[in-house]
Amino acid sequence: MTLQLRPVEPRFVAQAWPMVEKYIADAMQYGGDDYTIDQVKVYLASNQWVLIIAVDEEGVIHGAATACFINYPNDRIGFITFIGGKLISNKDTFAQLKAILKGFGATKIQGAARESIARLWRRFGFEERYRIVETTI
Repeated sequence: MTLQLRPVEPRFVAQAWPMVEKYIADAMQYGGDDYTIDQVKVYLASNQWVLIIAVDEEGVIHGAATACFINYPNDRIGFITFIGGKLISNKDTFAQLKAILKGFGATKIQGAARESIARLWRRFGFEERYRIVETTI
């Protein structure tokens, strides 16, 4: 099976949502309580985040990712906020992800990842830069 990654325009998020919500919701179980599933949908529909889907030759969706962009003086970061399904599991789909994010102006890709996912992403050239910790005040 060959997967093709496609960004979803904000005007089509509502149509795609029933087919991708489960992938995003599954990924959210590892992301703490920063967002609700409804808030993610609002960010996507309002063009603050981008939705990327992985579809096969028959148009069946097998995964989805969301990303936001952070501008620094020397780089524009494509930050993967959530990813679910079997989206970034081979060199081809990762190359497609890089091309999509580059098309949005990104010069680097970042994402917060648990240890097992960090190991997976090392295969694609990712390096651990820092760990994120938090406490409620």
